Amino acid sequence: MSNELIDFVIVSVALLAIGIYGLSVKRNFIRMLFAVEIVINAANLNLVAFARFLPHSGGQTFALFSIAIAAAEVAVGLALIIVAYRMYKNIDVADFRSLKG
Repeated sequence: MSNELIDFVIVSVALLAIGIYGLSVKRNFIRMLFAVEIVINAANLNLVAFARFLPHSGGQTFALFSIAIAAAEVAVGLALIIVAYRMYKNIDVADFRSLKG
């Protein structure tokens, strides 16, 4: 492995750690949605970095599909946030735990 690939992997691990921290500590639904996006971007960075250094790996193609799926996930997540805010005037995740069936 070259030093450039290690640099990409280190940045990706840092993004993954920030995303996991955001998911585990923050209780605001919008912040949790951003944390999920950071985790997805860490995975995309790994895919593109390995596609650069390994020929015929298809990492860039998977990254493009992942970006499209992440965009759809954000649209659905923001729709859920808007509906929850209209109903409860709050977007704190701890308040939604009582909605379990």
